[in-house]
Amino acid sequence: MKFLRSARLAAFAVVAAFVVVAWTPARADVVVQIDKSAQRMSVSVDGVTRYNWPISTGRDGYGTPSGTFHPQAMMRSYFSRKYYSAPMPHAIFFYYGFAIHGTNDISRLGGPASHGCVRLHPSNAATLFGLVQRSGASNTTIEISN
Repeated sequence: MKFLRSARLAAFAVVAAFVVVAWTPARADVVVQIDKSAQRMSVSVDGVTRYNWPISTGRDGYGTPSGTFHPQAMMRSYFSRKYYSAPMPHAIFFYYGFAIHGTNDISRLGGPASHGCVRLHPSNAATLFGLVQRSGASNTTIEISN
């Protein structure tokens, strides 16, 4: 009798552990590295580089801040209140009004062009947005250098 009780408890523990693992959302550490001098962004997940994209950061007079940040807010569809309602699709705000977002000005990617935000191709912005959304803002680090 004691053996059956122990066997049932062990079976219950295995099933409970499976349910916890099955219902726990996926968690991955995401690191977004932005190199202003190279005008490139690389995105790593759990230490493995998954993406490397051309970007545009702030042009003369409109610097993009350097440092280490975490997403503060995310907006799938956003329009700048400061710059003539410019579209900022898949915006990931990381420092006050500064954000990583998609742009329609694709021909300028690879060189400074913005008012300080980090612009990237709309499809890349959507990919990054989804990745950060799945992994969580607290598991995402944005490193901006040079």
